[in-house]
Amino acid sequence: MSIKPVLIIAEAGVNHNGQLALAKKLVDVAAEAGADIVKFQTFKADNLVSKKAPKANYQLRSTALTESQYEMIKKLEMDVHMHKALMTYCKKKKIQFLSTPFDSDSIHLLSKLGISIFKIPSGELTNLPYLTQVGKLKKTVILSTGMASLGEIEAALNVLTSNGTNLQNITLLHCNTEYPTPMSDVNLTAMLTLQKAFNIKVGYSDHTLGIEVPIAAVAMGACIIEKHITLDKTMEGPDHRASLDPSELKQMVQSIRNIEKAMGNGIKKPSPSELKNKTIARKSVHIARNLKAGTTLTAEDICMKRPGDGISPMLMDLLLGKKIKTNLTADHKLSFNDLN
Repeated sequence: MSIKPVLIIAEAGVNHNGQLALAKKLVDVAAEAGADIVKFQTFKADNLVSKKAPKANYQLRSTALTESQYEMIKKLEMDVHMHKALMTYCKKKKIQFLSTPFDSDSIHLLSKLGISIFKIPSGELTNLPYLTQVGKLKKTVILSTGMASLGEIEAALNVLTSNGTNLQNITLLHCNTEYPTPMSDVNLTAMLTLQKAFNIKVGYSDHTLGIEVPIAAVAMGACIIEKHITLDKTMEGPDHRASLDPSELKQMVQSIRNIEKAMGNGIKKPSPSELKNKTIARKSVHIARNLKAGTTLTAEDICMKRPGDGISPMLMDLLLGKKIKTNLTADHKLSFNDLN
């Protein structure tokens, strides 16, 4: 059984810092690395966050301390013009455009723009009106499950499917929402728990530093990998530090494609490349010492040596007690023609 190619999502997110030119450069980075999708985030700050909402600790480390979460997010909004410009640019660069909606207006906008896949972020997994609206679109859905329990995930799936979305069109992404995620908190085997619990496609949205974990996720069966990207980790903004730079993204994509090849079809048999080594590495039955015609073979008369193009050592018991036809010298490779 062969596996389908892993869908690699380069998460540009808000790392464009509100600038179309930077966003296009992120598209370039994703396309040049060989990612399948470059994903942004669609929201209206007034719909997403109250003006008094605090920042997360990881946001405080990379943005102005005096700036509120609302003020930080307001600067990162993408208007309709920016969406359309990026969609056109992605077509030119032959990479799929995607964006995560964070509010009702944004869901409506993306639907109107013809987006075929709706990515639901971890923070909206318990948002009943949001899930209901997405479910009614009957589109392909990718649902991140950071911070969620199995019960919460089941409830979200029930809302999506009861509103018209086919369960087979939903992929769950195991995820941890800490930026960066400590290795001890990744819990990658939980991805397999999701697959078993809901009989559904699974993937992994990664916020660790480096590329080891998403590569491991592919080896464990992830069909989607999502990873944040940036032009420069030192740029100001909430997500740059936990993102991959262009060279790291290329390395991750290439490593994933190598792992895909290495996974194979699961059938255990000699591969074409190793068949030529079969006779060289294996052994066959040889004569251990000089023997005269008529000698009855004993275990002391034979030995196992390379090459393996003679009688297999596995047939040794069939040889013992047989008589040889002619004189044989030590190191002679035994054949059935030598025996009476």
